Parts: sequence; structure tokens; C-alpha cells
Amino acid sequence: MAKIILNQEQQVTTSTQGAVDIRQLSSILLRRRFLILGVSCVVMSAASLLAVIAKPTYQSNMQILVSSNLSQGAQSNNIPVAADTQMKLMLSSKLLQKAVNILHSDYSNITLEDINSQTQQKKKSSLEVTPEEGGIGANQVFSQVFKVSFNDDDPVKAQRVLQALQKVYQNYNKEQQQERLNQGLAFVNARLPEIKKEVSKAEKNLEQFRKKHKILDPEVQSKILLESLADIQQQLQSTRANLQDVNARYDNLEQQIASSSQQNERISSRLNQSSRYQALLSEIQKTELALAKERVRYTDDYPSVQKLKQQRQSQLSLLREEVKAITSSNQGEPLFKGQMVGVEPTLLDEFILVQTTVLGLTANEKNLAESEQRLRSEVNKYPSLIAEYNRLLPKVESSRKTLEQLLQAQQSLGLKIAQEGYNWQILAEPGLGTYMGSNRLLLLVGGAVIGPILGILAALILEKFNDAIYCAADLKKLTNLRVLGSVPKLPLHDVKKRRLGLPWHGRRSSNSSVMEANTKLPVHETLDMIYQNIQILKDPLPLKSLMLTSALPGEGKTTLILGLVASATRMHQRVLVIDANLQNPSLHKILELSNDWGLSLLLVDETTTHFQDYIQPIHPSIDILTAGPEPEDTVKLLSSQRMKELIELFEESYDLVLIDAPPILGTVDARIVASFCNGIVMVERMGKVTRTELTQATEILSKLNLIGIIANEVSNSQKVLAS
Repeated sequence: MAKIILNQEQQVTTSTQGAVDIRQLSSILLRRRFLILGVSCVVMSAASLLAVIAKPTYQSNMQILVSSNLSQGAQSNNIPVAADTQMKLMLSSKLLQKAVNILHSDYSNITLEDINSQTQQKKKSSLEVTPEEGGIGANQVFSQVFKVSFNDDDPVKAQRVLQALQKVYQNYNKEQQQERLNQGLAFVNARLPEIKKEVSKAEKNLEQFRKKHKILDPEVQSKILLESLADIQQQLQSTRANLQDVNARYDNLEQQIASSSQQNERISSRLNQSSRYQALLSEIQKTELALAKERVRYTDDYPSVQKLKQQRQSQLSLLREEVKAITSSNQGEPLFKGQMVGVEPTLLDEFILVQTTVLGLTANEKNLAESEQRLRSEVNKYPSLIAEYNRLLPKVESSRKTLEQLLQAQQSLGLKIAQEGYNWQILAEPGLGTYMGSNRLLLLVGGAVIGPILGILAALILEKFNDAIYCAADLKKLTNLRVLGSVPKLPLHDVKKRRLGLPWHGRRSSNSSVMEANTKLPVHETLDMIYQNIQILKDPLPLKSLMLTSALPGEGKTTLILGLVASATRMHQRVLVIDANLQNPSLHKILELSNDWGLSLLLVDETTTHFQDYIQPIHPSIDILTAGPEPEDTVKLLSSQRMKELIELFEESYDLVLIDAPPILGTVDARIVASFCNGIVMVERMGKVTRTELTQATEILSKLNLIGIIANEVSNSQKVLAS
């Protein structure tokens, strides 16, 4: 049960503390309302000035498509990172500086700070890059459209800035593609010159080999030679077999002719002696030899072979005619009449043909034998040539294959690299800047909103560093004294005006007309309450003399004394008011009384006991003892035995003696007077005295009869807070 009650009390305390905080805030704002109003006016004035001088804003826009093929392991959650990276890249100082360099031809004074809003101080122009709708498309292709906008007070300048940026972005895109290509193909590009050099060297060695030996492919040429050699060998065998047959036929014909004619030897001798016959045989032999050579190289259908055959046929015809001419007379009769009887003409023609054939076959055999020997000699050279050729050719083929593979790799890598990375493409060209407004309304609204906020912040900051007391509750917390009352600010000018109508022209006179106290002294219900609280504190001891003092001068204790005098008078009390502030008196000024005589002279005149000569009555129940002329040593007068005796005498003559004492801090006069009084009341003006000063003052009076404290000039908000 006790815990429940404790929790309820804590909740009530917390709730009360929250309400107090809210009330304190409202009190601070009300108290600092002039500061808040002043700051608001300054901010609003500045905003109005900026609105007047603000220039219109024009905006130019362009759209850029950024696309890239992501790797297979790319995740969709990397898209925001990629978009943010591209935005930072577009706004990088490196690219923007290039645009500034381009713009220098038209705007010589333009700088990077004029374009980049992130480093701009005056915010006259701004560059913004914002992503629009985009994302990952098919096949993991990242695509994002960015809107690039630039604001300036010149529409042409806004367009030219974006045109410069467009050129920079396009150049950067090409440079990045080339850089990616160069980086990706660095190994291939470094290897290609070496491989090309190897290919060139291998091809040069092979070309030198072919030029040196006048041959393209030794293996192919060797096969051709071997085939030719086999053909020649076959022809040679055939020729020799034919020659053997023809020789046998020739011998047989000779025998037949010999048996048919005894004169054949003479015919043969005549033929051998015929130069034309021998020349024709020689020509036929040459033709046969040429024909044999051509048949080695070409077939019988080849034109040169046909021509040689025709030539041989014509030569054989001439040879037959020559034989007939030799064997016949000039009249067409036989040369050896009677001697050729028995020899058939056909046999003779056949003999001539066989003889011619023998000559041709012999020449052909000789030619074929020479060709066989030559081919065998050439074939014997080819093994070493083939070996050297087989050593050179693989090097050429290997280097060419490597070169081809590198070129294919270069092409495929180039295509792959070109597809990867980020590609910037301009979708919408920058246009002439469009009017966006002058921000005047925004400045005015901003000033109207920010001004009070800054004023409130200034008030709170000032309150934070201000140690002054504004609440009567704080007086009680700091001093542990009874707060006798909270007095609002009294209209002192009205009191002073009423006081001017008092009929007083000198000393006390019983015939003087006087007015009621409530028509010449400050009257307020809080003063009556304070007086009643003081009367309650009489018991158990009487309170005949009461000193009012404060920590600092100017806290209104003199006005409060006059108000307490009015309250006491209405309670039918006879009151004496003493101005004990000898160094800085003010009571006679407020009441417009003479200060030529007063307390200082009364203290000096120790012989008289009639103090009435120094008293100035303002009412039948109110007497005033002003401070009098300022003495040289106030401490000596106030601490004298005469002062103590006078206060005792005043206590016997009046119902209440109120002493207006000087401030506690700065002098010792109030401390001396306080030691002679029955009670001491402190008057503290809200907003003037600080906590430190109040603490020091109460510590000084703590050992004396300090009965309470009065909060002066308390505002309505402070009263609510104190309640």
C-alpha cells in the first residue's frame, strides 16, 4: 500500500514538474517578448531586403541514360550504390572543372564554385543531378536515367553550362571506354608486336629459302620429280624395247634386201655419200630428240608436241623423196639398171622407215637417259631441302596461329569490354533556361518563420546565462525564508502626483488640513496582505521597529514602505518612517519634502530629546524623518549609542517604526541599523537581483531577526507560476 501511495506521489510530482516547465517556458517567452520581437523584426527585414534584391531564376535541364551490363554475380541491391556513385561522378570537381575551362571563352570570371552548389556560399546558381525511374532490365542490364538541372539568373548561361557539361560527359564516356579497352587488352597489345615480329622473321626465312632454291614446296616438288622420274624410266624401258624390236626389223630388212639385190651395198654407199640424205636424217634425229623432250613434259595433245609430230612427218616425206631421187636416174630410171632387179620398192620404203625409226628411238633413248640422270641428281638434293623446309614451315604456321589467336582474343575481349562498364548517353539536349521564379515568397515566408524561432532561441540562450530571479518561488527555495507577498509594479507617477497636493509648508501644525491616507499613498491589496502577514509574526514578541532593505539599490523598498504605511494607517496605527540611507536618500524626493534637517542632524544633536523638531508629518497618523544632510562618516553616526536610543524612543512614541535602510551589499550601514530593529524584511525586485547576490545578502542577515522577504514588481505570469 505504501508503494502504491509512493508511486502516485511520484506521478503527481512528475506531472507538476512538467506543468512547471511549461509555465516557466511561457514565462520566459513573455518576459523576453521584446527581444523575440526585435530578433523577428531584424530577420524579417533581412528577408524582405533579400526578397527585394532577389533576381529571377531560370533552369535548364537535360537527361542522361547510364547503362551497363552487370556481372553474373551482381545483385539487385547494388543498384542504389551504382546510382549514387554515378551521381557523385557527375558532380565531381574533376569533370566540373573541365566544363569551367570550356565556359571561360564566354564567361571569363566563372569558377567551380559558381557551378557546384555543394561548395557555393551565396546559392546564386546550383547544379543538381537527380535519378529518375530506372533499374535492372533483362539480362542483368543496369539502366538509370538521370536528370541534370542548372539554375541561374541568366537563361542563356544556364543552357551553355549544361552544353559544356554535355560535351565533358561525352568526352569522359569515350575516354573511359578507351581506358577500359586499353586496360583489358594490355597483355594482348603488349604481346602482339612480339608475335608479329616472330611471324615476319619466320616468313622472311622461308622466303629466303624459296628464293635461294627457287622452289615453293620441296615435298610437292619432290613428288613431282619422282613421278617424272618413274615416267621417264617407264618411257626409257618402252623406248629400249621398241628400239630392240626396230633393230631386229632393220637387220631382217637388210638381209631381205641383201638376198634380193647384190647391189645393196652400193645403194647404201650412195645413200651414205648423199649430203642431203644425211642432213635429213640429222634433222629427223633432232626432231625426234625434241619430241622426246616435249613428251616428257607434255602429253601428245599439247600443241608443241603436235607441231613436232607434223615436222617429223614432213621430214620423213622429204627423206623418202631423197631416197627415190638417189636410186633413180635423172629420167626417172633406176640408177643401176639391171642391178636392182629383185628388190621390191615397198621393201625399200620399209627399210628407209625402219632406219629412220631407229634413229629416232636412239635419239629418244639418249634423251630419256639424260633426263633420268638429271632427275636422279635433283631428287638426291631434296631430302636436305625437305628437312630444312619442314624446320622453317612449322615456325611460320605456329607464329601465324598464335597471331591469329591473339587477334581473335583482342576482338572478343574488345567486344566484351565494350559491353561492360557504364555507358553515358544523352537522351534530352539542354534547352534554354525556363523561368522558375524569384524565391521572393519563399524568402518572406522563411523570414516570418525563422525570425520568431531565432528570437525564441536567443531568449532561451540569454535566459540560460542570466542568473536573475524572476519567480517568487525561487526566493523561497534559495533563502528558506517566508515570502510575505508578491507585489506588482505600482504606478509611481500617480502616487507622486497625489503627493503634490499635500498641504505641508513646514513644521507640524495642528491647523493644517490633511487628506486621508488612501488618497496620497500607494494602495494595493497585496500590501495589505503583506502588512497582515507581518502582524501575524508579532507573536510572541512585539514588532515595534521594522527595517526594509534589499540586496541591491533600486529594488523598490521605499515605495513598498509607503504602501505599508498606508495599510497601517487604515488599521489605525500611528507610524514613523525613517530614511536611514544617509549616503543616497530618496524618501524626501518621492514625498517632495525638505531634506535640510533629518536623521543625520538628530544623531549629531545628542543634547536634545525633542525629536519632533526634525519630524515632518504628512498625515495625522504618519510622520516622516528624512535622512538629512549627508555626514562625513555615516558608519560612526549609525553605530553610535545615540542611534540605539533614538530607535527605542521612537518605539515608545509610535505604534510602528519603519526604517528605509540602504542595500546590504556594498555598504555596512544596513547591517548596523539592522542590529537595532525588532525585525528585518528584504525587498527583492524580480529580474534585477541574481541568485548569487541574494544568497550573499541573506547570509549577512542570517544571524539577525530576518523575518521574511517580499517579491517586488512581479508580473502576472510570475504570479501564476508562483501559485
